[in-house]
Amino acid sequence: MLMRTDPFREFDRLAQQFLGTTGTWSRPSAMPMDAYRSGDEYVVVFDLPGVTPEAVDVDVEQNVLTVKAERRPVAKGDDIEMEVSERPLGVFSRQLFLGDTLDTDNIRAEYEAGVLTLHIPVTQKAKPRKIEVAGVSDHKEIRS
Repeated sequence: MLMRTDPFREFDRLAQQFLGTTGTWSRPSAMPMDAYRSGDEYVVVFDLPGVTPEAVDVDVEQNVLTVKAERRPVAKGDDIEMEVSERPLGVFSRQLFLGDTLDTDNIRAEYEAGVLTLHIPVTQKAKPRKIEVAGVSDHKEIRS
């Protein structure tokens, strides 16, 4: 597999659900994602509903891709009293460890309708190629 995610991230997500800490601002929350290969690139899709494009940061350092996003509270007037607040606010983050066969210099990012889509191309050297097989007689002259 060319991409791996942090194996402890899922444990953190479950702990947050059971302990009810998903709405806090103190630590980053995970964001749901899908990843698949399409031809000569990997596509990674993150759900970030309610996040503005300006609040999304995508960084790659060496082979670690980090996505961070922040959902801020909706501005409220003085006369507004919150009755129910279940939508998580704060910082969301996810890290992917990319394989050496991925071209981190040419990652493309698109954001539309609360969905961040990353296109990560496979390097030329990692693409399958045909290797010509030469016969023995092609390389040396047979002497009697």
